[in-house]
Amino acid sequence: MRIAQVAPLYESVPPKLYGGTERVVSYLTEELVRLGHEVTLFASGDSQTQAKLIPACPRALWRDRDCRETLPHHLQLLELVFQDVSRFDVMHFHCDYLHFPLLRRYPCPSVTTLHGRLHTPDLQALFTEYAEVPLVSISDDQRRPMPWANWQATVYHGLPRDLHTFREQPGDYLAFLGRISPEKRLDRAIEIARRAGRPRKVAAKIYPEERDYYTQVIEPLLHASRSFVEFLGEVGGRDKDEFLGNAYALLFPIDWAEPFGLVMIEALACGTPVIAWRCGSVPEVIADGMTGFVVDSLDQAVQAVDRIASLNRHACRAAFEERFDIARTARDYLEVYRHMVHGGLGLMAPALPVGQALALPARGGVGRRKLSRAYAPLLEVVPSVRQDDRQSAPHRLHRTTTQGRRQ
Repeated sequence: MRIAQVAPLYESVPPKLYGGTERVVSYLTEELVRLGHEVTLFASGDSQTQAKLIPACPRALWRDRDCRETLPHHLQLLELVFQDVSRFDVMHFHCDYLHFPLLRRYPCPSVTTLHGRLHTPDLQALFTEYAEVPLVSISDDQRRPMPWANWQATVYHGLPRDLHTFREQPGDYLAFLGRISPEKRLDRAIEIARRAGRPRKVAAKIYPEERDYYTQVIEPLLHASRSFVEFLGEVGGRDKDEFLGNAYALLFPIDWAEPFGLVMIEALACGTPVIAWRCGSVPEVIADGMTGFVVDSLDQAVQAVDRIASLNRHACRAAFEERFDIARTARDYLEVYRHMVHGGLGLMAPALPVGQALALPARGGVGRRKLSRAYAPLLEVVPSVRQDDRQSAPHRLHRTTTQGRRQ
């Protein structure tokens, strides 16, 4: 199949350090190439891929000191993509919604994966106007603000199976990995470590627009907690693998509806359990009591730290291999692609009027599974789990907008 993967230009594909969307695009692209498909990647010029690379700018925009406006570069990206859509059997967009008008004028099988949180006041009119555009969500919870949109499937992110190293014997520290922003709640993670009496290691990126929050809130907190908190800055590659794999547990104390949370499955790939707040995609990704604990309060989080030793790190790794292997992600996307290609433009039928559709549940579309099926191998690893404890929630297959605003 001839497939176009259209990535945002903020970071390279894959990113050198932080950058969730571009990382996911890279893993998917390389797996599709491995499976024998003819893949063209539209991305920044410093990207690395086995696919055919068509660069829309010389280097990642957030790494280019001369870049002040990201929108012109993304317009150039779309020009390169739409110059000849007959080159592709299907086009897969990962760059928000800037291409919607062109899809209407240059019909070609396509799908758009939305990687960010959906803010209804900003997006409802747009998605109503372009109701025919086929969409993929990265969690079922992501659909919640607009269940009436033209969802074709929910496809969970995946990682290469050999990317991270399984470690059976962890260290004693609690890990935090991400960017420093109010909704990521590093302050909450530090308080959990203090009350649990465990050391805390923080690997985090500070974006320029969040520098004031870091200076005013987080930096004083790090200084006051320096006896048990170590700030490492941004990590990637082998350093990230060791950081996550040697952790006693990953803390994911978010305060917003996280669409997916790639770091959670990175931790599971290392065998590291996750303690996460019940927000956004968390209950879909973490099997409470098997691969971590889903909590609602600081007290519950501190208690969960004491219970981490009861979890089986082999079960965490098994969950990753069963549910979040990039091979599964690629298979699910290929199923979506085939439906788009063989169904033709008939699959781009407009959704119901908003007033009617709001009363309906989110559409299932292609590629829906059940956790009970996906977790079956885990129940052999952890025989103490009873049949009636198996989750029956669906097994499914953060970013900035195209204008460069992080959500």
